[in-house]
Amino acid sequence: MRRCLPFLLAALLGAVPAAAKETKIATWNMGWLTLRADEINGPTVDPKRAVYQRTDADFDRLKAYAKQLDADIVALQEVDTLTAATKVFDPAEYDIVLADETDFQRAGWAVRKTVRYTRMPDLAALDLLDGKPRSLRKGVDVVFHLPGGDVRGLSVHLKSGCFSPKSQNDACPVIGEQMPILSAWIDQRQAEGASLLVAGDFNRRLNKADPLWQILDNGPAPLALVTEGKPSTCWSGEYPDLIDHLVLGGPVAAKAKPDSVGILVYAETDRADKKRVSDHCPVSVEVR
Repeated sequence: MRRCLPFLLAALLGAVPAAAKETKIATWNMGWLTLRADEINGPTVDPKRAVYQRTDADFDRLKAYAKQLDADIVALQEVDTLTAATKVFDPAEYDIVLADETDFQRAGWAVRKTVRYTRMPDLAALDLLDGKPRSLRKGVDVVFHLPGGDVRGLSVHLKSGCFSPKSQNDACPVIGEQMPILSAWIDQRQAEGASLLVAGDFNRRLNKADPLWQILDNGPAPLALVTEGKPSTCWSGEYPDLIDHLVLGGPVAAKAKPDSVGILVYAETDRADKKRVSDHCPVSVEVR
């Protein structure tokens, strides 16, 4: 009987289900990721406002950070083309999905090839200035088919400039129009009983007391603002409050791994390096 015990034990252990794999989700504003800086700048651009053209060494640096981030799903912002994105995210490992528009700044996703997904129509209504110079950005809508169930994800990049309720400028009415559009998308997902993810550059220091957050979080079940209260250590905490956020709703909201919200801080510390990497650091969370 004793000789049989190891075999019985091995059989029993083999029958125990493996722990569910965690999925790492991130958001990363890549700071004018383009190969067409000369075209963007034009001949009369103020040098102080010119978009920087990254070198091959800069792209290699970003690619190393993408590898270090090691996320399964990354909401992207400020990406110009697929070609630019694939210089950061290895096309052998990731698929790239970008908004269906021709603007130089687009939202989208980098999706590890082991993750199945279905592309949905863009949330075009977020671009209140579609077709006009300096238009806004569409939301990029994708269903991720994860081991724990489908998650409907939206990558967003909202209007910049109205960072808090204290802000008083022309950007505030614009983001004020975008929030109900985003809220309607969230409400529809909640009505469907779906797990949802909204990730990206909200250009807002969101917290649960913010009137704009309350526009979003008005459905039958509360949303999880998993980045709330997480201090930003990006660029030595120059801006201590995050504007890049990860929002979960529906069944997936309960699956965020406690204390897994992280910020990938760059090794570079010189302000001149911001243009070579990005002025935003990747923010991530793990879900079961």
